[in-house]
Amino acid sequence: MANATRKPGLRPANPAFSSGPCAKRPGWTLAALEPALLGRSHRAKDPKARLAEVIDRSKAVLGMPADWRLGIVPASDTGAVEMALWSMLGARGVDILAWESFSKEWATDVVKQLKLKDARVLEAPYGRLPDLAQVAADRDVVFVWNGTTSGVRLPNADFISTGREGLAICDATSAAFAMDLSWDKLDVVTWSWQKVLGGEAGHGMLALSPRAVARLESHTPAWPMPKIFRMTKGGKLIEGIFKGETINTPSMLCVEDAIDGLRWAESVGGLKGLIARSEANLAAIARWVATKPGYDFLAEDAATRSCTSICLTITAPWFTVMGADAQAAAAKKIASLLEKEGVALDAGAYRDAPAGLRIWGGATVETSDIEALLPWLDWALAVVESEVVVA
Repeated sequence: MANATRKPGLRPANPAFSSGPCAKRPGWTLAALEPALLGRSHRAKDPKARLAEVIDRSKAVLGMPADWRLGIVPASDTGAVEMALWSMLGARGVDILAWESFSKEWATDVVKQLKLKDARVLEAPYGRLPDLAQVAADRDVVFVWNGTTSGVRLPNADFISTGREGLAICDATSAAFAMDLSWDKLDVVTWSWQKVLGGEAGHGMLALSPRAVARLESHTPAWPMPKIFRMTKGGKLIEGIFKGETINTPSMLCVEDAIDGLRWAESVGGLKGLIARSEANLAAIARWVATKPGYDFLAEDAATRSCTSICLTITAPWFTVMGADAQAAAAKKIASLLEKEGVALDAGAYRDAPAGLRIWGGATVETSDIEALLPWLDWALAVVESEVVVA
């Protein structure tokens, strides 16, 4: 035990492993924000051009089809998802895929807030995906591409029919810029700035296919629509939203930061480079897990392991025989030790998830920092084990 609890010699250069807001890009400093157009109206020519630049660069890096619209909307990814649900659902039946905290929140919105009668919730426990074969082509479908709180992602979009009648509404906040989204299978895609590119919080991105626009222009929801959700006027799409004319006042400081992140993304090879960086982080943890009996992935199927929100369970024998409350306390102690040592900040599992750790592996995280962190996970586990044995 004495050797096991000896602190590793190497520390991560950047200990920021939070799953949102996430680590800033390598080399980021406050100087990146100096060009920000502060104290200016977002409706003025130059600030509006900056907002349009975020839209145009985002579309280019992601390889979004030219006929899609992309807008900057209020309230981060949550606001973008809510806008889509409240504006487009109700025209036909809907299937909601729920396998972690946020997808369950969307199920709650659809079933308990919008109170749609023809709604099916297809659920799976943490670590698994629902039965995707149950998704019907004649119904709308709402889902996350990557389970931020479970570390379980979709391996592909094969379950969505190219000849579908319904809309595919995808919350991709922890997938965009780190995973290859199947645009031909999607109709609405949302994300936020504070995930894979490490931007500042408060703004959401809402991407619409031509089919989604057609739904907006042909369907009138049965419920009142708050101003910040309204995307049509007189039965027509408000095109300005998708050209930088935001619904509410954006932070030009955050806008400048988003542009900086997109420029960095271009410098590392665009989408392919971003995906490669994130996958390298997952691969480093996978190699380590394969040789360590104390940890495992929460995702049961290797094909569904997230390369961004990498969720780990604790499999040490002393841990598995503990009750749920004791496990939660032990896992929090491990995360606390890592934070106290300054090697991993905000690395605990999400509050609703099974006890364990969650290590962000998005593109702004250096693989060398992941590799430096892993021995510390062993160390923290050994320290908590020694305390449990003594007690």
